[in-house]
Amino acid sequence: MNKVCRIGLDIAKSYFQAHGVDKYGNKVFNKKLKRADVLPFFANLPSSLIGLEACGSAHFWARELSQLDAGHTVRLISPRLVKPFVEVKNKNDANDAEAICEVVGRPSTRFVNVKTVEQQDLNAWHRIRDRKIRERTALANQIRALLYEQGITIPVGIANVRKQLPFIYENLDNALSLGARDYLSELYAEFVDCDAYATKYESRIKAFAKTNEVCKRLMKIPGVGPLTATAVFAHVGNAIQFKNGRAFAAYLGLTPKEHSSGGKQKLLGITKRGNSHIRCLLIQGARIVARFCLQKSNYQGEQRIRWVHSIVDRRGKHIAAVALANKTARIIWALLARGEEYNPEYYQEVA
Repeated sequence: MNKVCRIGLDIAKSYFQAHGVDKYGNKVFNKKLKRADVLPFFANLPSSLIGLEACGSAHFWARELSQLDAGHTVRLISPRLVKPFVEVKNKNDANDAEAICEVVGRPSTRFVNVKTVEQQDLNAWHRIRDRKIRERTALANQIRALLYEQGITIPVGIANVRKQLPFIYENLDNALSLGARDYLSELYAEFVDCDAYATKYESRIKAFAKTNEVCKRLMKIPGVGPLTATAVFAHVGNAIQFKNGRAFAAYLGLTPKEHSSGGKQKLLGITKRGNSHIRCLLIQGARIVARFCLQKSNYQGEQRIRWVHSIVDRRGKHIAAVALANKTARIIWALLARGEEYNPEYYQEVA
């Protein structure tokens, strides 16, 4: 049997599929493995390039396979790159593994950085916090709707629900029935519970940002706070998988979508690809920076202020916020990939 040099591994809950080829691309094996047999199987193989789709548990298996004494090189691939190769044939585990093996060997393939356990834990805090915030928002909207049916209105906003709801169901002068007071008090208890969980995980994230050196460097950038810094660190690590800041901004979906043909360039809105959570945080932070740039003439150098004013005058404040988020993403890449410190006087130096 020829020596295997490249393997595509299709991971699942119980059964895995491994497709191996030699240096000429000829198939050596296409084998179905039980979960318990995966590590022993790869431990007995010669050093190879292993490709996995960046899906559930992929980062765990990438770390485990990389730590084997065989010296395997593990690469994670976006499922979007694998899908076209799967569509050529019928979809099954064997064809999935073969497609992964094909894509991982292509020179143009861009790989996903393997997350550490610390990054995965930090990412989990963000996800739990976001879920609790969504639950709290949905609960606040339901409370306002139920009160509206009873002839009582509460202004829009979480703070208004938090402040006014206890006084409403405790006020005996309004027309609420005993049943309404009962379910409103239960909904308020649920609202407080969601509030507490969101606050707890947010405090954990902020505490991590204060102690992590990478996050502390990122938070020096205008518009980047603890949530943005930790989200970026948890998702991309040192960002060395990106060629430059432009590639990082494009990965986050902050660059225009292009639909050009016949030598005619046509640019549309931003692609909105990549991590929507990080993109949202960057744009919201950019809105705040743009607002201060428009109000204060001495905010972080004159060059930045002139640039923001020019974008606002030509395209409006919303597009200016997205453009500023794009620029912030490029600065973040420079700090991560090169290990640099943020220089607020950079605009003045290059002007």
